[in-house]
Amino acid sequence: MSQAGELAVRGLSVRYGGVAAVDDVSLRVPAGGVLGLIGPNGAGKTSLINAITGVVRPHAGSVRLGGSKLERLPQYAIARRGVVRTYQNIRLFAALSVADNVRAGALRLSGALDAAAVRALLERAGVPGLDLRARAGSLPYGAQRRLEIARALAGKPAIVLLDEPAAGMNPHETAELRAVIRGIAAAGAGVLLVEHDMNLVAAVCDRVVVLDFGKTLAEGTAAEVARDPAVIEAYLGTAGTPR
Repeated sequence: MSQAGELAVRGLSVRYGGVAAVDDVSLRVPAGGVLGLIGPNGAGKTSLINAITGVVRPHAGSVRLGGSKLERLPQYAIARRGVVRTYQNIRLFAALSVADNVRAGALRLSGALDAAAVRALLERAGVPGLDLRARAGSLPYGAQRRLEIARALAGKPAIVLLDEPAAGMNPHETAELRAVIRGIAAAGAGVLLVEHDMNLVAAVCDRVVVLDFGKTLAEGTAAEVARDPAVIEAYLGTAGTPR
């Protein structure tokens, strides 16, 4: 039985034609915990997130948030139940202001966010100094990524799925992102982190699941999976050259 606030994925499979992008994957994201999801390019990580959040419908398996069944719901209904995400490619409302982008994430809540609430969310996302009136598309890349996190947090989610949030960030921004992710978990939400930056994964994740060809290859702490021969082979290949 899933605990309240816990995301439980059991036996999830996603197929595109005859190709199994996700094949019988199970994982748990506890409230207040950070689970890393790693694997080579094409391993099925984004397909798994898409299935959890309703972008695609799984062919088999279940997704539960506490006792609530999610796997047949549309995207907006899953978000309203408290499972939100960011994207590998930024999807802000580029022509809208910083404040309006953040407020868009709180549409499931009653009442609009005032300026103080917007600033508090931006601070949680690591960008407290943003001009609330600035157009989102005019922001530097790293600020746009963190604005997307602030928008995700605006709806007071139970689970936040971050799809490669450090992509394109410089080392200083990535270091700040560590504190942001741990802060989300410390406030009580669960985090599923898809990321290629293993230093970030090791710094923030309680446990890590490794996918390869859509299947679960390994699970454990970051240190444990980094030593796993099957994981090393999946990333490097049997001859020691990158796949």
